[in-house]
Amino acid sequence: MQIKGFKGIRPKLGLEEKIASFPYDVLNSEEASQLAKNNKYSFLHVVKSEIDLPKKTDHYDEIVYKKAANNLKKMIENNWLIQDDKESIYIYKQKMGNHEQFGLVTVSNVNDYINKKIKIHELTREIKEKDRIKHVKYTNANTGPVFLTYYANKSIDKIISDIAKTKPEYNFTSEDNIQHTFWKIDDQSITDNLIDLFSKINYTFVADGHHRAKSAAMVSELLANENKNHNGNEEYNWFLTVLFPHNQLKILDYNRVVKDLNGMTETELIESISKSFEISNPISIEEAKPKSPYTYGMYLNKKWYKLTAKPNSFDKNDVVKGLDISILSDNLLTPILNIGDPRKDERIDFVGGIRGLKELENRVNSGNMKIAFALFPTSIEQLMSIADAEKLMPPKSTWFEPKLRSGLIIHSLK
Repeated sequence: MQIKGFKGIRPKLGLEEKIASFPYDVLNSEEASQLAKNNKYSFLHVVKSEIDLPKKTDHYDEIVYKKAANNLKKMIENNWLIQDDKESIYIYKQKMGNHEQFGLVTVSNVNDYINKKIKIHELTREIKEKDRIKHVKYTNANTGPVFLTYYANKSIDKIISDIAKTKPEYNFTSEDNIQHTFWKIDDQSITDNLIDLFSKINYTFVADGHHRAKSAAMVSELLANENKNHNGNEEYNWFLTVLFPHNQLKILDYNRVVKDLNGMTETELIESISKSFEISNPISIEEAKPKSPYTYGMYLNKKWYKLTAKPNSFDKNDVVKGLDISILSDNLLTPILNIGDPRKDERIDFVGGIRGLKELENRVNSGNMKIAFALFPTSIEQLMSIADAEKLMPPKSTWFEPKLRSGLIIHSLK
């Protein structure tokens, strides 16, 4: 794998907590507007720039990307964001409760993505690709990192552990109670050692940020075609990444809610489900939370049920078909509830596990949804096995926590 240092654009010391924001894709515009309305420093003004425009503005209008670029320029001109004077690699630690993860902040080469050395497990949507391409081109920067993982390496772990014992650049706790700690590596010999160690790693894997990765490669190609003197050494050949060892990552459940029962009564629905699942009588919310693979919580008419997939309903040896979400989709969501492509079907929605099963109850009890399903989380090993096999996971299969903050570091393409 090819990585290198870069001249990071970072918050002025003392502003890091005010600037750092949720990534663009975990908040809707209304939520972003509420969080940023009393905070002129918030990086949401860059990654969700529609919040500074009239409410009816099309989120894909050129004016949104121009506003993002202007807001970023203003933050730099005001010295709220300052660019480092030499290329560096950084370390980003996150702590959520008792869970800690240490990531290496660097830039990865787009050719590794193109040549499938950076492996994917999801398809991207064209509308989102175009959105991220425009955002990168107008801002001339990677404003949000791609979350990568790699098979844990003891030598890399040791370097990161030693640096993490030193005084950090930033250390704060965000409003969602996640602790963020950030170090800059100033020793060139350590940087060179890390670059060498990663050169011996054959593959990394996109954990989160498929659209950012794909758009980075596409922007690189566009800029290369526009540059008559392109030689491959330009900064646009690299994109912002944070690399975490696989054994430190935390994947939560990614649950489903559906708007209707596809014209069936509750009795008919349960009878249909019973062909592929064992169904336990109504249980408590605590009992409904899946504790092992092949089990599901189902919330219907203010009652929780436990579903257990029957052994003959799936192929345990197939890396994709044996996933909990594939089993649910193949035996229930598609044949019984008639859910089509989950990326397009408006009858289904998705709820990250960080919100808990209470959120599933709330969505159904509100009347907006009719039924909810709680799943057991996909493992990082399953994700990597599927990527290694060059197969794809069903959409919305993984929910990583904690999320990487945007605005803590930016990679300029200049």
